[in-house]
Amino acid sequence: MTLAVARKRYRLDFRALMAQCEQNYAHLMSLLPGLGDRDEMQLAVPAGADREHRMRIRVLERCRYTTVVQLLPESLHSLLPAPPMTVRLYHDACLAEVTGSWPYRKVKARNDYPNPSMHQQDEKYQWNRFLADWLRYLHDHGMTADRPGERWAAGL
Repeated sequence: MTLAVARKRYRLDFRALMAQCEQNYAHLMSLLPGLGDRDEMQLAVPAGADREHRMRIRVLERCRYTTVVQLLPESLHSLLPAPPMTVRLYHDACLAEVTGSWPYRKVKARNDYPNPSMHQQDEKYQWNRFLADWLRYLHDHGMTADRPGERWAAGL
């Protein structure tokens, strides 16, 4: 006789995910005025003794209700390791969510576990939480590379 073990299916905490996406939106919106009509800008994070690390923000798509940006760390790996991420900003809902990350094309809201790629069940929430931590660090220490000494998120 075999015993079937009932697994509890992972349930996405939608409220927590949306709260995280709202926070990410607020931080990213403080960046977009610096972009203006440009499709790209760089942020510099001082690393002491005349050194700095850079992160590039590139606009991939601008629409009436959404903007898609890509965050590309150029020399942040030793200071703050991060893969390139694609983030969609929903202006009508005031949300920003990670939709893709290298080396993965899409970030799913829920994954079966175990899976061949060994993604976590709450991978989307984890990526958005990581983005929040990253943006908070850049908010506290980042400068625009175009105008040295000018903080990029003075409004937050």
